[in-house]
Amino acid sequence: MAERSTAAVDVADNSGDEPLTAKADQSTADGVAQNPERDTESDKAQGSGGIEETEKASPPELHSGHKLARRYRLEECVTRLDGFSSWRAVDEKLRRAVGVHILPADHSRARSVLAAARSSALLGDPRFVQVLDAVEENDLVYVVHEWLPDATELTALLAPGPLEVHDAYQMVSQIASAMAAAHREGLAHLRLNPNAVLRTSSGQWRIRGLAVNAALRGISSDTPQRTDTEAIGALLYAALTQRWPYESDAYGLSGLPKGVGLIAPDQVRAGVHRGLSELAMRALANDGATASRHESACTTPEELVKAIGEMPRIRPPEPAYTAPPEYQRTTYQQGTYGRPSPPGATQVLPTPPPPLQSRTGKALKWAVSALLIAALGLGSWQLADALMDQGNKSEDTKQTQTTDGNDKTGDKTKPVKTLAIQSAKEFVAKGDPQHPNDVDKTYDGDKSTYWRTSSFIGGPVLAPYKPGVGIVYDLGSVQDVSTATIGLYYSGDHTTVKLYATNSLSPSSLDSMTQLGTVTTTGTSATVKVTKHVKSRYVLVWLTALPHADSDQYSDAGYKQAITDVKFTG
Repeated sequence: MAERSTAAVDVADNSGDEPLTAKADQSTADGVAQNPERDTESDKAQGSGGIEETEKASPPELHSGHKLARRYRLEECVTRLDGFSSWRAVDEKLRRAVGVHILPADHSRARSVLAAARSSALLGDPRFVQVLDAVEENDLVYVVHEWLPDATELTALLAPGPLEVHDAYQMVSQIASAMAAAHREGLAHLRLNPNAVLRTSSGQWRIRGLAVNAALRGISSDTPQRTDTEAIGALLYAALTQRWPYESDAYGLSGLPKGVGLIAPDQVRAGVHRGLSELAMRALANDGATASRHESACTTPEELVKAIGEMPRIRPPEPAYTAPPEYQRTTYQQGTYGRPSPPGATQVLPTPPPPLQSRTGKALKWAVSALLIAALGLGSWQLADALMDQGNKSEDTKQTQTTDGNDKTGDKTKPVKTLAIQSAKEFVAKGDPQHPNDVDKTYDGDKSTYWRTSSFIGGPVLAPYKPGVGIVYDLGSVQDVSTATIGLYYSGDHTTVKLYATNSLSPSSLDSMTQLGTVTTTGTSATVKVTKHVKSRYVLVWLTALPHADSDQYSDAGYKQAITDVKFTG
């Protein structure tokens, strides 16, 4: 990329009577390539906390191509505001794109920015855009964070219209759960707006600028949990209505009409999900007022997560059925080559001549008849000769003939039996166990009970975070397993099941096992046919990919699966 000066790139308009920080909504790009933040509305419009006024600091003179720590090469300035600048950069050591916030070391907020960045980095929650480095060097303070080129901010997602009901439900569930986890660690966002919420290409929702964005602008709040909860309510309100729940326009969204106050989303737009509409109002009316329809207000992200869990699950929409095209009869007829007949005309086909009525035809018929007679005579003679040879063989020879054990006929008549499971134990190849006390529920004969996995953020394939999860079954004695049938609790794209033969109920590693077969399914059952016949007493049912499922009473939304029953046949 060609180098260019940043003097004319995203320079904030600092004219007017408002302090610089009042226009701080021209925020930095914390992770989306080609989608720099564009929120130029006031903090009043977004419902953020108070702002600390500071004297203006001169931004450092930087340009494209400048390197920090001989490692981070600046590429493009995406924001320059109030004494700090934000850049898209390249980490030349790891060869990846990163984002960088830079401000002078003598800036009045430099200490608080460093502290916020280091606290955010310690959280290590993948639902937040991660802080990678926070350094003070050569009269500069800079914060390095992830850059997500495959993510889209909520502002862009709302441009064509409101989100689908299931998408809005997933967004508020994941954002509320993430912020509840952050507040448990003493961290607040205070600038949670549509530009700070991203959806990745895999459908996961992520939050950028935790603690750091507020520190860069000197924003603080006496009630941080209430501030973030109201911000989540505003995000859900915007997702349902494509309107900002305040009178001022913000983030490309129109505000509410002047003087009408805060009205419920289902009164703004027809067809809004009633449960989500009430949830948005409970989060927005969190200052002690009563939300719509007399529901109690939610004042913390934790209370919001609890309220979401009490709602009925909102399932994803069924895929649209596309009817196959109607069968089209061909218009080809002999002599027409696909040319349609004139309207109303009846197509007359030529009458074929009688078969073989000429002198040559009759001769050909006599020749064919003679050949058939000769062939029948020769065949009869060979058959008689073979029968005579067979009669000369002794009965002893017939009695010594045996059937090969691998004969296909033998396989067809071989009875199929169900193999009894004596005991089972969860196998942990890496990390923590799932639910080892529930393994016996997979062979108790009750399909309503099950062993379940944890809810994973990444998927469907669990690797490299975890090679897989599963259970080793003891068949009581060495058996020749032919098929394993596994009942599954969740459907979706997709579950991969592998079958292994192992030498004990507590094997040391996957490397010591022999793979018997594998299958991938999107339904609620999987049948693994053994392709490599190995006799074994112990068999491992191993899950390496899990479908995405919504949150329920047992776990959060994520990639997860549960086994209801397992049967082996031999």
